[in-house]
Amino acid sequence: LGINPVLGAVVFSLLAAFGMGTVSYRTKQRIDTLIGVMWAVGMAMGIVFADLSHGYTAGLMSYLFGSILTISRGDLVLMGCLDVLVLSVSLLFYSQWLSISFDPEFSEVIGLPVKTFYLLLLALIALTVVVVMRMVGIIMVIALLTIPPAIANRFFTSLKKIMAFACLLGIFFTFLGMILSFYLNLTSGAMIILVAGVAYFVSLWIKPVKTSIQNTHEMIEGGENGYSS
Repeated sequence: LGINPVLGAVVFSLLAAFGMGTVSYRTKQRIDTLIGVMWAVGMAMGIVFADLSHGYTAGLMSYLFGSILTISRGDLVLMGCLDVLVLSVSLLFYSQWLSISFDPEFSEVIGLPVKTFYLLLLALIALTVVVVMRMVGIIMVIALLTIPPAIANRFFTSLKKIMAFACLLGIFFTFLGMILSFYLNLTSGAMIILVAGVAYFVSLWIKPVKTSIQNTHEMIEGGENGYSS
């Protein structure tokens, strides 16, 4: 059809995010369960469509495991726009999301549109998945979204610092993985995740600054101060 695959992924990801968010909010079903189901169904649909496409020669493996060589200039422009959008919205509604994440009932009492912010957060996560997908592939995208924050959470107590350090770690893992994949002639997506995985296990040997319980209390206090201001 001549449609950019990244644009199609954006549309499908947003529809899936809104669908999962609505079902989770109404039925109180755990969102991670719905994500697992949607991920499996989406993968199955992709394989079926690939089988039905006669003469299919596109790089399916590049979408599954990532390939920097398949990213076109148009993809870079679209991904850059999505990055700016995600960062801008995240900074704009940071305090509201922090309040909703820790105490949705109280947030609803004080008048915050909890469902709207919840769906918006899922939409931003979906857009982030699309951006990262071409780099590391859809199979390993979850690892790149979870490993940097997991490392940052061990050494910082402020959510803002955790988010900032996680972003820096993601950039570092990506560049180091790409450099290693170039010199070793290996798949870039796999090398990026391997670098992130090694860094995570190394971080387990380093004594964290404070316990996770203390982190939670300080993040709540920081969110209340930011929201009141």
